[in-house]
Amino acid sequence: MEVHFGSNNLLILNVILAFMMFGVSLSLTGDDFRRVLKRPDAPLVGLIAQFVLLPAATCLTTWYFNVDPQLALGMILVASCPGGSFSNIMTWLAKANVAVSVSMTAVSSLAAMFLTPFNFALYGYINPNTRSILTEIQLDSMEILMLVGLVLGLPLVVGMLVGKAFPAFAHGAQKPMRVITLLVLFLFVGVAFGNNMDVFLANADRIVGLVVLQNLLALGLGFFAAGLTGLPRNDRRAITMEVGIQNSGLGLAILFTFFPEASEMILIAAFWGVWHLVTGLALAFWWGRQPGEAAEEEGAPCKDVS
Repeated sequence: MEVHFGSNNLLILNVILAFMMFGVSLSLTGDDFRRVLKRPDAPLVGLIAQFVLLPAATCLTTWYFNVDPQLALGMILVASCPGGSFSNIMTWLAKANVAVSVSMTAVSSLAAMFLTPFNFALYGYINPNTRSILTEIQLDSMEILMLVGLVLGLPLVVGMLVGKAFPAFAHGAQKPMRVITLLVLFLFVGVAFGNNMDVFLANADRIVGLVVLQNLLALGLGFFAAGLTGLPRNDRRAITMEVGIQNSGLGLAILFTFFPEASEMILIAAFWGVWHLVTGLALAFWWGRQPGEAAEEEGAPCKDVS
């Protein structure tokens, strides 16, 4: 089984990811990071659920259910990625605390430079079923760190600098950039699926169920971790979105760059890229029809993401 994906497409994917991160960071300021220091409760709970609970739970789940090693390793990689950049918009649609979402996106994107390769290597090794594959592919965490830095860290810094220097441009460009990059990403994933539809259909019975289960696990961990700590409802919704919307595009970039022969891992990450947006939007519109709490009551004003 082989997934067809050219080097030009890999470059396009990395550019898409970089532009998505650039568009998100146009609205970021130093206040978003200072807010984490002043009111660290909600972002800290979310980051623990994102980078500790989800990778660990995914590792244990795939081990317990004896998931096929390559599929399991693909799930571990997705769980090791930071939250997806469109979680901010979905948080806004859900009438949740956008300030918490933006803060988590900023911090998790920086933390992912180190935690994504670390968690992937750690939990891939802990699961005895995936350990041999991880050894065979000769994982180079430093190279992965450099890739994550180029597609997440550098665009984030550049976007913040541009947003500070040209606030009018940042305000006007943010929404169209988000919409355009989302549509381009959908088109990209659609073309990738179209070129490999026979491979996906041959494995859909295994891949779809695993992705749906893991996405529910991610959303559930975010929601219950926030609930157990007694955070306000709008914070719980924001954390749920951040943990449930994974940056599977980053996972695809890592796979196509370092493990292009890992076809089942690639299919897991690709289907994640579609499914988490479906569940995220559905949850956002459902919550958006329910009464929300005023952000002012939580002490953190919502930022305009429109």
